[in-house]
Amino acid sequence: MNLIWLDGFLALAATGNFSRAADDRHSSQPAFSRRIRALEEWIGADLFDRSSQPATLTEVGEWFAGVAQELNARVARVPGDAKKIAEASSVTLRIASTHALSFTFLPRWLRSLESHTTLGPVQLMSDVLERCEALMLQSKVQFVLSHAHGKAHGALDAEPYSSSRIGEDVLVAVSAPNEGGSARHQLGVGGGAVPVLQYTEESGLGRIMRAVLRRRLESLSVQVVFTAHLASVLRTMALDGRGIAWLPQTLVEEDIGQGRLVAAASSEWAVPLEIRLYRDSEPLGKAANAFWNTAVGG
Repeated sequence: MNLIWLDGFLALAATGNFSRAADDRHSSQPAFSRRIRALEEWIGADLFDRSSQPATLTEVGEWFAGVAQELNARVARVPGDAKKIAEASSVTLRIASTHALSFTFLPRWLRSLESHTTLGPVQLMSDVLERCEALMLQSKVQFVLSHAHGKAHGALDAEPYSSSRIGEDVLVAVSAPNEGGSARHQLGVGGGAVPVLQYTEESGLGRIMRAVLRRRLESLSVQVVFTAHLASVLRTMALDGRGIAWLPQTLVEEDIGQGRLVAAASSEWAVPLEIRLYRDSEPLGKAANAFWNTAVGG
């Protein structure tokens, strides 16, 4: 059997139209029809009822549709599975982390783990959460480190992935101070629209903000004046007095301690966060499994 036959079968099963399915697969209709017939001869039964248009699946065709989808999915996993086997003996840890945690939590956390075990080489990829998730889905990393919240679910919050809470943080609304030391911009204070600095759709913190605070913010007079992927960029704009930003406590605790940023809303606007380490449920190799056990146990 040729894998291209499966692709053609699924295309025809979706449309029932030989001409359209052939076009979708960039093939001439005669060549496409020959592939479908070759598949049927290999199976030993008709897969399509051609007596009417559009063509419909026979009983065997209905059964084989599930088989074909399962085979295609299995084939798609082969490169990632092969990479896992090849790297089973590797000592290098491949971690994807969101930018905010790469700058703040990650260095201290790794240092604390090293007091309990010896870590091998670490390959870190720092990016927005959406791209970190993609790296895990493609089996290009063994772990993803990110902020999380129970109301904001992502691609890794389901099988075959698992996670463990390894720390905590909080999103706090902050603003640059005015000359008197109070917040230059305050939520729910004053007559005009309050300028807000916002995360993009790709940002994991933006995902949490939308899930937790979007409706409450929409009920107030606010104006989004700046949007960015990174908490570090929103921090810079907040320091410049451009508006209110919800930033991780781990990122701005020194700014708050030095008075460069001050609270811009009451504590009820704070968003508690978990810091979670994600992994594939499949075995990762000796070094990676040892790292996971130490991280979760620590």
